[in-house]
Amino acid sequence: MNGWPPARLTGQAHCGPMELATPLPGCVLRPWRPADRDNLVRHADNRLVWRNLTDTFPHPYTLQDADGWLALCAQPGRSVHLAITVDDAAVGGVGAIAGSGIGCAGADFGYWLGQAFWGRGIATAAARALADQLLGAGAFARLQAPVFAWNPASMRVLEKAGFVREGVLRHSVTKDGCLIDSVLYARTAA
Repeated sequence: MNGWPPARLTGQAHCGPMELATPLPGCVLRPWRPADRDNLVRHADNRLVWRNLTDTFPHPYTLQDADGWLALCAQPGRSVHLAITVDDAAVGGVGAIAGSGIGCAGADFGYWLGQAFWGRGIATAAARALADQLLGAGAFARLQAPVFAWNPASMRVLEKAGFVREGVLRHSVTKDGCLIDSVLYARTAA
């Protein structure tokens, strides 16, 4: 890992506020806005969405949770949090949480989408667009995304977005009262 971190990784948000088009008509990734609050709660307050995310994503999802999220997204830093929009309405989120220390070249990558928008290729388009941007711009050398073993749809999204399955972490996750495996996917710049 000679040459890491490049100088651009040591400052503020190296990607800056970004807006990324996807190949899907009307589907754009953009920074979260205060006006997204109601749509955020509408789509995030769903047990089926929550069930496939880390415990930092609350359930039920309240207006106060949305306010906290929007405040976090407004802070500068290396991590990237974007709204997935359809016709400029927020319907989900995609992002990368920057690693630190010896893991500064990588980021934890993730996404979620409101249930009403599942099965349309939106998550795949969003994941591919952001991963292409972050890796292509040299923002990170590695993006990794653990997926709960019970979520093969998310595994397919990652595979279509160029991520490779690296392994199974047996009995590594406790979610919704169950001890389950997680499957680690990653995509690297080289």
